Amino acid sequence: MRHTNSTSTIVRVLLVAFPLAGAMASALAQGTALERGRYLVTTILACGNCHTPKDGEGRAIAGKELAGGGVGFDIPPYAGFAANITPDRETGIGAWSDAEIKRAITHGERPERGPLAGKPLGAPMAANFFKAILPGDLDAIVVYLRSLPPVRNALPVPVYRAPVQREAFAVADRGFTDADMQDKARRGAYLATIGHCLECHTPLDKGVVLLDTALGAGGRPFLPSFVKGLPESWKGSVSRNLTAHPERGLGAWSDAEIKRAITQGVGRDGRRMQEPMPYAWYAGLRDDDLDAIVAYLRTLPPQAR
Repeated sequence: MRHTNSTSTIVRVLLVAFPLAGAMASALAQGTALERGRYLVTTILACGNCHTPKDGEGRAIAGKELAGGGVGFDIPPYAGFAANITPDRETGIGAWSDAEIKRAITHGERPERGPLAGKPLGAPMAANFFKAILPGDLDAIVVYLRSLPPVRNALPVPVYRAPVQREAFAVADRGFTDADMQDKARRGAYLATIGHCLECHTPLDKGVVLLDTALGAGGRPFLPSFVKGLPESWKGSVSRNLTAHPERGLGAWSDAEIKRAITQGVGRDGRRMQEPMPYAWYAGLRDDDLDAIVAYLRTLPPQAR
């Protein structure tokens, strides 16, 4: 009888322990996802660079993280501001399902409801690059966005003057695997892709980004006439060449100089670099991720543009 009571006690303890262990594991996984999502959104993705409202000096407005309207665009096919991506149910994405949020990020598509049903997200949303985000990272991004305080911030309805077009990016189309993250240059390629670095640092020809023929060659202009919401003192900028060209690109730069440019916005000659490069967000990148990005940039074939 004593043996039976002991066995019964052990069974009762296990019945209680297993659910507790499951709940603890779930909470740990959720916490890990939250931290990963926060890291991605606030560093390499630099979502706040466009989606967080700023004051006249370009400083993020406290309490309005990712509430939309930080940067707007007025380009021939499209005019509008970056959306509110807080969990507000009326003006943000609080009523969207996880699948709908993921579809918006990786395909640039809105849910099939509401006044903008069927309309794609604006062309500046780099879904053609974000499609490369690994499933686990995409889950983590959604977890983080769900964790934000909802902010009510209604924005003007975007204007569509022509169909939204996003050029295919072969690197993103091929995608990445978890195993790729163990190789420095491949992880750098992943980070630079989801950070859509080459979206801005590749020249245009008649409105088409030359991803197939001039990848990373720079020379793309950003002007106050079509980029809205940057500091009032901003006069425009031109993206620089990121390829390994020794004169036009980064071929003669040291790793430290490249990392300083990314995280501090300081060029090789010590001069301040210009927006819309999100230096303040990239400053939070871990050293190993910065090393990986530099390793990838070293692989870009020289372009003399």
